[in-house]
Amino acid sequence: MDWNSTPAEQAEPSMGRRSPLPLSSTIPASPNTVWVDATPLLQAACTDLLDGELIHGENFNLFAAMSALEIMDPKMDSGMICKYYSVDEAIEDGVGPVPISFDRTTDVQCTLDIMDHLLACEATWHKGHSLAQTVFSCIYLLRPERTVPSPILHSYCKIIRATCKAIVSVVSDARTHEEEDLFTMAYGLPLDGDGDEKSLSLLNAVEENLCRQLRACKAQSSRRKQDMEPLQSDIDMEEGYCKALLCRLRFRKVLSSVYPVQSGQIICSALAYCFFYYSHLGYFLLQYGSLLLFLIPFAFCFQHFFHVLACMRRPQGKGLELARKHIASSMSELECIRKSADFLISIASGGCSIGIEDRTTASGRQPIGFDASLNSRVSAPAPPRSIKMLSWNKAIEYFEKLLRDLDFICSYSLDPSLEVLLRFVTQFQSSRPDLVARSHLQLLLVQEGRLYGRDPMFAVITRAAGLPETTKNHDIQRYESVMQLGQLVINMLKIVCTNTAWQRRKLGKSLQDWRVIYVQLELAFTNKFGEVLATSNDENGVARVVKQILIWLEEQAYWIAFRFLMLGFELELYSPSEFFMVYWYLYAVLVKLAEKTDSRMEITEITAAKRKGKKRKDSSKDVGRETRIPPAVRFLQCQIHLVEGLTLLQAALRNEMAALHSLTPFNSEQEIFLQHFELLQKACIPEQITYHSFKESTSYARFSNIATPNCFQQAQKLAKELRSSFSNDHDRLAELRRLEQVAEHNSVAMNVICQLGAVEPNSLKVSFEFIHHPCYATAVVRRA
Repeated sequence: MDWNSTPAEQAEPSMGRRSPLPLSSTIPASPNTVWVDATPLLQAACTDLLDGELIHGENFNLFAAMSALEIMDPKMDSGMICKYYSVDEAIEDGVGPVPISFDRTTDVQCTLDIMDHLLACEATWHKGHSLAQTVFSCIYLLRPERTVPSPILHSYCKIIRATCKAIVSVVSDARTHEEEDLFTMAYGLPLDGDGDEKSLSLLNAVEENLCRQLRACKAQSSRRKQDMEPLQSDIDMEEGYCKALLCRLRFRKVLSSVYPVQSGQIICSALAYCFFYYSHLGYFLLQYGSLLLFLIPFAFCFQHFFHVLACMRRPQGKGLELARKHIASSMSELECIRKSADFLISIASGGCSIGIEDRTTASGRQPIGFDASLNSRVSAPAPPRSIKMLSWNKAIEYFEKLLRDLDFICSYSLDPSLEVLLRFVTQFQSSRPDLVARSHLQLLLVQEGRLYGRDPMFAVITRAAGLPETTKNHDIQRYESVMQLGQLVINMLKIVCTNTAWQRRKLGKSLQDWRVIYVQLELAFTNKFGEVLATSNDENGVARVVKQILIWLEEQAYWIAFRFLMLGFELELYSPSEFFMVYWYLYAVLVKLAEKTDSRMEITEITAAKRKGKKRKDSSKDVGRETRIPPAVRFLQCQIHLVEGLTLLQAALRNEMAALHSLTPFNSEQEIFLQHFELLQKACIPEQITYHSFKESTSYARFSNIATPNCFQQAQKLAKELRSSFSNDHDRLAELRRLEQVAEHNSVAMNVICQLGAVEPNSLKVSFEFIHHPCYATAVVRRA
């Protein structure tokens, strides 16, 4: 079979290298394979086959059909788009030369382009694309031994490989890669560099020698400057090139310290090698003196780097404070990298030929040494995907956001309260973090089956249920159903760290597990301690513990249901005609959630009062205190009034103005109801909630009866009153302001609709938009 080269393969020689050689006409045979021309067989099959027919073997199944390759389809045929059939063939053809160029200025420029393109490749990989088609499309990474003569490139490639290995390890350990299935596939690529057991001893020698080189480079005398040969041939550009290289290597160094790299020795051996290679040849000082300007900070921080690695790998989040300092340094270096683009564009030969939105390097030049099709065969049977590489600017923005997300994680105080933790994760997820940041969060929360690696799950549950601290050692934690509840909490913490779509799907399915655990706990303790649980003697430890755990379990199930419904708004799963249906169900869930939260807090307060041994004369004060509703419950009541008002307003619009009706002919309203709430219905959350109860409760809504009482005014009043209760909670205050704005605008809109809608129903056009809140809509009234 002939494999002739195409005109596209006759590329121009790069950087003064030799022209590419033509591809061989045949693929050489190996000891285990023999290539035979199959053209006659394929021609005969094409003649006999009709449209829609398929040739397959006896064991052909659905999996084989999904994995099959469609010949000559660029997206499916992994052999069609290959320019080279092996890395060795590409190297022989002049791709990825070492040294890159014999002109030192060109060599530095191309090295910077390779660094920038690798940054864009890494960001593209983080977005869910294949490692083989992004980072390891670089020949210098596929053949690391070839970069030995080029110490800058060699050390940078070692850092890239170490970082990739660390990220794959983090995502794999967090088990969040199920949503981006290609992320952790290494395809046998060389993620591990050659180890160097002597890296620590070499580090001390590098530090001592580079200190002397630094003093020589900083010397101001002209004689000593003449003794130092610059990094490249243009003296005027020396400072700009050094700064550009320095910020890139510093960023990579600090970024590697942020990631929990498995083997810091790889990075140390790289820089140790840089020094010993040139010191062995005897011209490190003469030829690459200016290179020290970026090598010295890199080597200087190695001991600090080892401290960072140790801190990031410490259990219980003990290294987070130090990680924040390195994140700040990374942000500073990223800004320097961004600023270096002006210099690199100005000195780019021939100017920047690529648009700013498409270029993958700061200079705008095409990098050398890359071919995305090199690894297409190692990814079989899954064909390579068609991808678009992120631009250099987008890659910088991605890493800035990644560092901000990591900094947000490191800023967390590791509060033992499960309620505080879930609010923190919810706020973190509101920024739409990517996979790498979410994996780090999950590994921080759950370590060895404990919260933060320190708190047993039973202690977390008893604390969340409002039980005394001494209860964490209670004997009931040994029962199987209690241990299953602990595992359920662990699963919930892992789920809330996934992306929005995956999180919603898993939370909905987990509701049945929470329901089953509730029933099992209730039956288990009723059968074993039936007489004890039936008594009202609060002095019995088992009765109190079981009762409060069951109340908290119900409360947690309703919180999951609330989160499930709210995530539907973020994913835009509800059409405007379905809003009132969702708000009606949300109202039922919030009422139950507020009820269970209030019950838990009431029991906790009563238990705490009895534990303090209060006298009967103080009972009147206690009664007055119990009548006050806790701020957390009032916060839920504020949302209850808001969703009740939205439900009634939209129901009245449907009943009197025939607005907001679904126009789809494919699903009835009852079918849509079941599609949205099937998982909640299976878990009986809430109980006795059906489509018929929904229709019955909303059919009486009219403009004449929804204005009194005004639910929006009640929500607005509660939001204002609650400000003082959450004066130290900035997130709650921001949420209250958003709720108040929604309530205020909807109150005005409802008054307008009720006044004009009853008189001129066809003169108004009402729509619902998420102006002030991502989940609670605001009514917008216009003239028809």
